[in-house]
Amino acid sequence: MSGFPHQLEQRSTAEALCDALAERLEDQLRARRCGDRPLGLATGRTMEPLYAALVRRLHGWRTDELAALKACWSSFNLDEYRGLAASDPRSYRRFMAEQLGGPLQIPDAALRLPDGSAADGDGAAAAYGAALARCGGIGVQLLGLGSNGHVGFNEPPCEADLPCRVVSLSSATRQQNAGMFGGDPAAVPSSAITLGLREILAAEEIHLVVTGAAKAAILRRLLAATQPDPQLPASWLLRHSRVWLWADAAALAPPLA
Repeated sequence: MSGFPHQLEQRSTAEALCDALAERLEDQLRARRCGDRPLGLATGRTMEPLYAALVRRLHGWRTDELAALKACWSSFNLDEYRGLAASDPRSYRRFMAEQLGGPLQIPDAALRLPDGSAADGDGAAAAYGAALARCGGIGVQLLGLGSNGHVGFNEPPCEADLPCRVVSLSSATRQQNAGMFGGDPAAVPSSAITLGLREILAAEEIHLVVTGAAKAAILRRLLAATQPDPQLPASWLLRHSRVWLWADAAALAPPLA
C-alpha cells in the first residue's frame, strides 16, 4: 500500500476547491457520449457549493450543447433515507432536484436515487444495484466523508465486498445529519439504502471531497491509514488506483497544540 490518496488537490477555501472540481467535471461532461458509464453523485452540505459551481458553468454552454448533455444524462446517487417520501424536503431526492435536477432540467428518470419509500427496502436496494449493473457500473464517483469515516452510508465496521443494501444509521451519523431535521438526531431516519463499497470501488475514478474544520480529525485519521480498516470505511479507497482527494485548508489543518 502506498498510502492515501493517490492524487491530492488542495485549495485554500471550499469555494475555490468546488470551482476547481466543477471545472474538471465540466471537462468530463463535455466528453460524455450516450451510453457512457453513469456518474456517481453524492448529497450533503459539502456538495451544495460544488453543484452550484457546476450549474453556473453548464449554464454558460450553448443551448444545443446543454440539450445534448441532458439527453444523455445518466447518474446514480449513493444513498437515500428509508421512510421519507420523494417529495419530503429532507429527502435526498428532493435535495438533488433542488441542487441539480431543477436548475439543469434533467429528467427525473436520468437522475436516479434509491427508492427510500418502498415498503420492501431489501427489494428496492437489490433493484437499484441491479439497475446500476445494467448500466455498466459507475464512471466518475463523487464522495463525501462522514465524521466517523463512512462513505455513502457505509457505516463502520464495513467490508469492501458489501453491495447495495439497507443499513442502520449510527448515532454519530444521525447527529451529523440532524441539521435537516430541526437539529434533532432522533428525527433523522434510523435506516437508509446505500450503494456498497463493492459498487463504489468498481468506479473508474473517485473524487473524495472534504471541506471544513469539522472534518479535520477524521481526515487526519484517513491520511494516516496505510491499509484498509473495516472500522474506517473510507480507507478501502486505498485499494483503488484512481482516487483524488479534494480538501481545503481547514480540513487539512494540523490539530491545535
